[in-house]
Amino acid sequence: MITLTINGTTRQLDIDPDTPLLYALRNDLGLVGTRFGCGLATCGSCTVIVGSRAVPSCNLPVSAVNGPVTTIEGLGGDHPIQRALLAEQAGQCGYCLSGIVMAAKALLDATPRPTEAQIREALDPNVCRCGSHARILRAVRRAAAAGE
Repeated sequence: MITLTINGTTRQLDIDPDTPLLYALRNDLGLVGTRFGCGLATCGSCTVIVGSRAVPSCNLPVSAVNGPVTTIEGLGGDHPIQRALLAEQAGQCGYCLSGIVMAAKALLDATPRPTEAQIREALDPNVCRCGSHARILRAVRRAAAAGE
């Protein structure tokens, strides 16, 4: 039995300890906002926050999770970074956005007024194939400027 705290709720899962966190979230808990992208932790689509760090969930075994997990569903749909992404029209297909939101949230939680270099570094693991990078960066700057 694996015990995880997901979006503030403690859950008991009867799964193999080597099960990737992404699979537990999607298949066992029905939290499908976190996306499968590459399966190699290189695209960022599966990014969640564990403790206070943005981490890829596709290759993180549930037995290695060492803190509470926050997924896109845990933000409630009206988080300041989500509002900024909408205002900047930063989503095209939207597949990458849940991972980008989580990476940006972790950054802004740790560094409320990040530099351009810090924003780029924090979002570097997240790949957007639609080419919305400039609008995504503007959205993170907007959220930071708003003090969110």
